[in-house]
Amino acid sequence: FSTAIVITEQPVSVSVPLGYSFTLRCRAKGWTSLQYQWFCQYQSVCHQIPGATKQDLPVTAQQTQLYTCRINDLYKNATFSDWVKVEVHRCVARGLPPRLWQGEPVIVLNPTEQRVEVGKPLQLQCAAMGVPAPSYQWYQNGNLLEHQKKKKLWISHAKVSDSGTYLCCASNSHGEHWTNAVDIHHLQLCHLIFLLATGKIALLVGNNHYQHHPNLMAPVTDVFELSLLLEQLGFQVVSLLD
Repeated sequence: FSTAIVITEQPVSVSVPLGYSFTLRCRAKGWTSLQYQWFCQYQSVCHQIPGATKQDLPVTAQQTQLYTCRINDLYKNATFSDWVKVEVHRCVARGLPPRLWQGEPVIVLNPTEQRVEVGKPLQLQCAAMGVPAPSYQWYQNGNLLEHQKKKKLWISHAKVSDSGTYLCCASNSHGEHWTNAVDIHHLQLCHLIFLLATGKIALLVGNNHYQHHPNLMAPVTDVFELSLLLEQLGFQVVSLLD
C-alpha cells in the first residue's frame, strides 16, 4: 500500500509581456484527496500566495519571478512541483504580441553586430516571448552550435574562427522564430586589411599547440622578438598565436 503523491502535470515556464494574463497548471494523484498551495519567489524571498489553493493559478504578469506548487494528502505526505519561471518583458515593441497571440515565439531582443579582439570574450544576446517559454539554439554561418542553447551566447576567448554570421532560433510547441543575422568581425583582421592597403606589413603566426606534438613555449618569445625587429625595419606587424 503506497501513499505516494505523483505529479501528473507539471507547471511550465512562460515568457510574456507586462500585464499579460495566463494560468499556471499543476495536476497530481494520490490515495487520498489532495490539497494544493502555490508559492512564489522574488529576489530570493519565497512566500505562500494567499488563497492560491487550487490546481490552476491565474496570474497577471507584473514582474519576473519563480513559482512552485506544494501538494499534500491526508497522511501528511507532501511534494513540490518543479520551480517554473515567469519572465516578464517590460520593453515590448508596440503591437507585440498581436491581439490573437497564441503563445508562439516573438523576438523582443535581437543580437547586435560586434568587432571582437582575438582572445577577448564574445557575448551575443537575444530574447523571445512565448507560452511555454521558448528554448534557444544559436547558429554560426548556418552551422548549429552544439553548446550554445541559452539567450546569451558566450565565448570566453574568441578565436579568428569565431568570425562569421550568427543568428538564434527561439522555438516552443507553437512554432519557431529567428533573430536577425549579425556579423562578428575580429579587430586584428580589420587591422590587417587596413595595413595591406597602406604599406609594408609582416604577418607573424606562432603555433604553440599541435595535435600530435607536445606544446611549445618558444613561439611566443620568437614572435615577440621578431616583431620588434621588423618594426625597427619599418614594417607594420600583425601577430597571431595558434
